[in-house]
Amino acid sequence: MKTGEDQLVRKIAKTLGTKRPGGLALGVGDDAALLAPRAGFQTILTCDWFLEGSHFLRDKHPPESVGWKCLARAASDVAAMGGDPKHFLLSLALPRTLTGRWLDRFLSGLARATRRLGCQLAGGDTTKSDKILINVTVAGEIRKGRAVLRSGSKPGDLIFVSGRLGEAELGLQWLRQGRIARHRNRPCVKKHLYPEPRLALGRWVAEKGIATAMMDLSDGLSTDLARLCAASGVGARVEADRIPKVQVPISKRRNHLNVTELALNGGDDYELLFTVRPSQARRIPRAFRGLIISCIGEITRKQRLVLIGAGGREEALVPRGWDPF
Repeated sequence: MKTGEDQLVRKIAKTLGTKRPGGLALGVGDDAALLAPRAGFQTILTCDWFLEGSHFLRDKHPPESVGWKCLARAASDVAAMGGDPKHFLLSLALPRTLTGRWLDRFLSGLARATRRLGCQLAGGDTTKSDKILINVTVAGEIRKGRAVLRSGSKPGDLIFVSGRLGEAELGLQWLRQGRIARHRNRPCVKKHLYPEPRLALGRWVAEKGIATAMMDLSDGLSTDLARLCAASGVGARVEADRIPKVQVPISKRRNHLNVTELALNGGDDYELLFTVRPSQARRIPRAFRGLIISCIGEITRKQRLVLIGAGGREEALVPRGWDPF
């Protein structure tokens, strides 16, 4: 089906809506959007690539999942600072052959994400490409002075994570093996295809002022914890037995499936990693709105990452998560 750019833009605007939510003075249809930030708030800006072949596979990932995930993963960066996503810009490049049914399904998934996350389209750009290339820029907001950064951890702080780690990586493995139909309703498959940025938890942590540092787990615990420690100028000791791991029935486990490795190095979980002073730790619940929260270790003065295994054996925790390069 032949589709011109203007027609394509109209389809996107029609599907994602053109209402002006609070904070947006001018949306889709002009050269640029106009934001009107609220007094007493700061704007959070983040952008994220979502590329065919690197981040998703056209023949494996449903278009609805691609639409949902391209916004959800960008919104997760806003959650990691304790904010609320409000508006987004969509840059979309795709083959002309995909401007029909594939695009309709993609926009359906993206529209679901906008409603779920409370984040509305403000504008963007489209062009033609041999592969699907997606870039999403999200504008969020947070009360002035409330943003939680990566750089505030101090020696002695306790390390917390939300959810179970390694679920999305296992979901991807099953997807690549063509086992998705058999495991469609399992949490790990849903988490890989339709991740939920932890906005409510991030907002609660920021409002209570109990976290010294926070970030989201997009590239794996081993890699992202190293980034938080580098930003804070500290190290960390993590207890392997305390890491909340993906739950796999014994009957479904393959001999080479190592749930600890999945939890340490698997990406795409979009859980929150944050640190808390010991005096504030009692304020952290074991679960937040049904989402488990686990203390997995502590921040150290010595700038190295250590994993404590069975019997107290220590080894270096080497970053082995997702790295596009």
